[in-house]
Amino acid sequence: MTARILVVDDEPDLEDLIKQKFRRQIRDGTIAFGFARDGVEALAALAESPDYDMVVSDINMPRMDGLTLLGKLQEEEAKLSTVVVSAYGDMTNIRTAMNRGAFDFLTKPIDFSDFEVTVRKTIAHVRALKEARARQAAAERAHASLSRYFSPNLATSLAADANALTLGGERREIATLFTDIAGFTPLVESLDPKMLASLLGGYLEGMTEIVFAHEGTVAKIIGDAIHVLFGAPADQPDAATRAVACALALDARSEEYREEWREHGVTLGATRIGVHAGAAIVGNFGGGRLFDYTAYGDTINAAARLEAVNKQLGTRICVSGVAAERAEGFFGRPVGDLVLRGRSEPTRAFEPLPESERFTPATLAYLRAFEKLEGRDPGALAAFAALIGERPNDTLAQYHLKRLLNGHSGARIETA
Repeated sequence: MTARILVVDDEPDLEDLIKQKFRRQIRDGTIAFGFARDGVEALAALAESPDYDMVVSDINMPRMDGLTLLGKLQEEEAKLSTVVVSAYGDMTNIRTAMNRGAFDFLTKPIDFSDFEVTVRKTIAHVRALKEARARQAAAERAHASLSRYFSPNLATSLAADANALTLGGERREIATLFTDIAGFTPLVESLDPKMLASLLGGYLEGMTEIVFAHEGTVAKIIGDAIHVLFGAPADQPDAATRAVACALALDARSEEYREEWREHGVTLGATRIGVHAGAAIVGNFGGGRLFDYTAYGDTINAAARLEAVNKQLGTRICVSGVAAERAEGFFGRPVGDLVLRGRSEPTRAFEPLPESERFTPATLAYLRAFEKLEGRDPGALAAFAALIGERPNDTLAQYHLKRLLNGHSGARIETA
């Protein structure tokens, strides 16, 4: 790598002396010199070749002196490292130059051994500065990329660590959620492309903002579906708590968004959400050219199936018993013991509720009815029928009533 130095001095013999002193470095390409007779020529030379690494400038020169040149160089964004040269004893000008941002100084007559040491030191400083700027630029690019997936605070942390997202995975405890809009595919076929872009763009922007507010990681967005991780890539001991809180916030926002589009004559389906917690293998599985931070394992599959089972149950959020147990202060209505597709053992699941609904008459009535259902009490049918009489839009209660009317009993539910 060649260090390019612009020497600004009106002494006619200085150019030959410098070329003679640095002939070996010039010959092997480690240093290249440019020369100007005053500040005016120097600015012209820099405008023509802006890739100089440093400037060595005399202070006393015609047309534009070294102090004026230094001031103009400091106004530039690059702020070239400048070494000023002045007569021995001219400490007033040297002090002024240092106060204005000069990196170092030399005195005349020039001691070329001192000149060489100063050049070497300045070039080392310039290179360190360039490397720091390159790292900062790389971090900014990485941050811009990572911000598509991670919360701003987490993206900043990851961008600063070059090894944080190297290719490969690790097993860790996480919480995860999946979302999907009911009936979205038929809606796509019926909408004008511009309207669809507006609808989907606004939806995804609002949903990812909520995910980032809970410091979740967006692992994937496929169409209208979103896969979110908590507890990866950074440790989050409260991952399940965050996941449940995020699910409730996503549900509230999606219901608001549906109402906004209903006013435009567009019927947007409900967002269904599944939440689970457990072990998974997480990491960057994209290969050398593709960044793909994602997760694999039974925990991920279960969360996806919990999202899908909402359609059968009539719910919008379905949280596994594991996630509910790990989430601090969790409250929800028990859905049943779900036998998810691909599994033989049932999974207790819940419909989470906000704290405001914990002690409402409807919630307490549901809990009493579910207790009868779980105990195979014949009174379960009448209890759910009475609940629906009070709340005809309670789709989960409707589901249980239909099961009972069709001859099923107990809380074990075979899912589709």
